[in-house]
Amino acid sequence: MAVPLSDLTRMPDPQLVYASDGVQLATYSWGELDAPTVVIVHGFASNARDTWVLTGWARELTDAGYRVLALDQRGHGKSDKPHDPGAYAIRTLATDVETVMDTYLVEEAYYIGYSLGARVGWEVVRDLPHRIDRAVLGGVPDGIPLERLDLDQVRTFIATGEPVTDPATKSYITLTQRVPGNDLNSLLALAEGMRATRTIDPDPASAPVRPVLFATGEKDGVIAGSRALADAAPDSRFFEIPGRNHFNAPGSRAFKDAAQQFLAEGALSGAS
Repeated sequence: MAVPLSDLTRMPDPQLVYASDGVQLATYSWGELDAPTVVIVHGFASNARDTWVLTGWARELTDAGYRVLALDQRGHGKSDKPHDPGAYAIRTLATDVETVMDTYLVEEAYYIGYSLGARVGWEVVRDLPHRIDRAVLGGVPDGIPLERLDLDQVRTFIATGEPVTDPATKSYITLTQRVPGNDLNSLLALAEGMRATRTIDPDPASAPVRPVLFATGEKDGVIAGSRALADAAPDSRFFEIPGRNHFNAPGSRAFKDAAQQFLAEGALSGAS
C-alpha cells in the first residue's frame, strides 16, 4: 500500500537550540539515537523541510539506518531571523552547527550541506576534523555566497516596492518569496554579513582534510568553482549531477545515490 504523501513530508516539532549570541535555532531529528548521525544543512532562502524533507533525503537517510539531524539556519525557517548583518558572519553560521551537535550530544557525524549549507560545511569540516568523519558538499560556491546580489536594489525594493531590474537579483527575490515564512530583511542582512566576511572565502591552502564529496549540477553556474575546491581538497572526489542546475539538484536521484554510497564508505557507517 502506498504511503500517503503527507506522511512522507510531515515535519517533527522543532526543538529549539540557543546559539551563543542568544539566537534560537529550530532543529529536527529523525531515526534511532544510537545510529550513525548525519547532519544536514540547507541553502539560502530555504529550510530543512524544503531542501531535505520534500526531496526525500531525510526519509531515505533514516531508512538507510542513519540518525538525521537538521537545522533551519539562522534567518530561515522557524529559527530566529535577526536583521543585523553582524549576526551572519560565516564563522557564526558554522559555529551554529557545532552548537547543535553539542546540544544533541553528537560527538561524531557525517555532514551534508547544499549551497550556503555547503559553504558553511567547508568551515565545519575544516575546523572539526575530529568530529566530522566525511562530508558531502553540494553546489558549493568558491567565493562569497550571494556575491551577485545587488544589495541597493534589494533595499529599494523592500523600502518602496520598486521592481528589481538586475536579473540575478530578481532570481534571488523570486527564490526568497517562493518559500513561505521567509523574511526578506533578514536574508538581506545575511547577504550583507557574507560580504563582511570576504577575507575568509574558501581558501584552498586550508582545505578540509577529511574525505569530501563535492557534487554540483552540470548546468550549475558554480560548477567550475566547485571543481576547483574539489581539486584543492587533499581527500576528495567530484560528482557532476547530470542534467541539474543549482535550484533542482537536491531532488536528483543520482545525487542522493552518490551521497549515500560515499557515506557508506565512512568509519561511522552502521547503515544497512
